[in-house]
Amino acid sequence: MKKNKLEKSVKNVNSFFREFKSFALKKNIVDLAVAVVVGGAFGKIVTSLVNDIIMPLISMLLKTDDFSNLKLLLRSATENTTAVYLNYGLFIKTLADFFIIALCIFIVIKFMNKAQKALETVMEKIDNKEKPENEEVKPILTKDQELLTEIVTLLKKNEEKSSK
Repeated sequence: MKKNKLEKSVKNVNSFFREFKSFALKKNIVDLAVAVVVGGAFGKIVTSLVNDIIMPLISMLLKTDDFSNLKLLLRSATENTTAVYLNYGLFIKTLADFFIIALCIFIVIKFMNKAQKALETVMEKIDNKEKPENEEVKPILTKDQELLTEIVTLLKKNEEKSSK
């Protein structure tokens, strides 16, 4: 009895790993993994742009040492509690990160849509060159449809002969 349960468990584990392997190796999963890695690297670039270039310029304009240190005291520290601050400098940094990433994604999507439209236009032109306007386009028939068409044609010919 224990052997059967063990064999069944091993089969379930093997089945699980086979299913996982087929899932993990599908092209769209690999594409998603690449997108996540590239997105992570892009996020680091944007964070560096904001932290190392944009925020120092804003800090210089606002005459502060570090923009992330900008905060508003909400409650002073007491013997039993710590001070509570509204860290609006960090929030503004995060907003800058978000807007730069959103802008980049918008630009990429806009570019992809234009490229897709251009590709569709080119494909339409190619299709129109392959099919002259005055040439009648014959539908592609299945074997059954071809046979039925031949039978109808033969019946019409026989009917014409018999009527003469």
